[in-house]
Amino acid sequence: MSFHSPALPDFSKDYKIGDKNIGQGNPCYIIAEAGSNHNRDFDTALALVDAAADAGCDAVKFQTFLGPDIAAGGTADYVTMPPEYARWGKYLQELYANCALPTEFHKPMQERAKERGICFMSSPFSEQAVDLLVEVGVPALKIASFELVHLPLIKYAAASGLPLIISTGMAGLGDIERALEAVEAGGGSKVALLHCGSNYPLGAESAHLAAMNTLRINFDVPVGYSDHTLGLVVPVAAAVLGANVLEKHFTLDRNSEGPDHPFAVNPVELKEMVVQMREAEQAVGKPRKRRQPEEEIHAKRGRRSLFAARNLKAGQILTPDAIKVVRPGIGLEPMFAELLVGRVLVKDISAETPLEWDCVLQTPAK
Repeated sequence: MSFHSPALPDFSKDYKIGDKNIGQGNPCYIIAEAGSNHNRDFDTALALVDAAADAGCDAVKFQTFLGPDIAAGGTADYVTMPPEYARWGKYLQELYANCALPTEFHKPMQERAKERGICFMSSPFSEQAVDLLVEVGVPALKIASFELVHLPLIKYAAASGLPLIISTGMAGLGDIERALEAVEAGGGSKVALLHCGSNYPLGAESAHLAAMNTLRINFDVPVGYSDHTLGLVVPVAAAVLGANVLEKHFTLDRNSEGPDHPFAVNPVELKEMVVQMREAEQAVGKPRKRRQPEEEIHAKRGRRSLFAARNLKAGQILTPDAIKVVRPGIGLEPMFAELLVGRVLVKDISAETPLEWDCVLQTPAK
């Protein structure tokens, strides 16, 4: 049974991000998620753009926040970071400030991406971030899983008129429906939903890629997957299952200092992921089952067909023992053997010769 609410609008099923079509029947739109792996270094940020372009991705994505716009301040226990994160910031707001992409990086990064033939994108975490990204000229806005319940932000982002890509980690169907209602309230019509598991890293057994189809059935929009697993198996599987959009974290070096590096793929792995996903998409192909043109030669060489078992004379009535079923498959198919038996030969046939309809009368002998 579909959960799809009749109150939800009919969002676009097929639209463009940049010059790429999004939706069923189109190649998966692959986003290289850099996150905070720029380490607030301009050269590193540009190198991430280049690495995503070299890998053949459709877009490279970052995150746009300052710190105070995403987390509460102060030093209370509830904003104190656990030991494994404390070296990047003792308190939550400090951590985000130390990981933020500097505002002045955005425009030159967008320009580098344009030069390299790839889209520059980012996830806004405030209305001001939406304004900045619109001004920079991003082709779409990505809403992170943690922001799915920030309905005012989603409504504001939708009002930009840009396509929204919304991750759904930690969400139930009701959460997603409310987010889509916020998109509608903001006047948005182009949206994609990404299934996501919000653990870093995520075990493959927790990926539950089948949930992509649940999103597709219930909300009737392009769907995909935001991946936090290690390795390439899950993204390739997502491509096989028809992901319209896929996002994968990457870094220049997993050993770099920062919270997002350890579970990200490196540039070599990112490039291999794109290659494998494209091959997987090709392998899925079309659902129609039929002989392929490249199989014709093998059908002729390896399949069996009807041959004369011995020398046969014109006027002779074909009997079962006069026919054998052997390779190659250049005569009549074996399913016609019973129709040939009892018919009169109209010409001499040498042993080991393929049998054709023109060898016999069209009606059986009486």
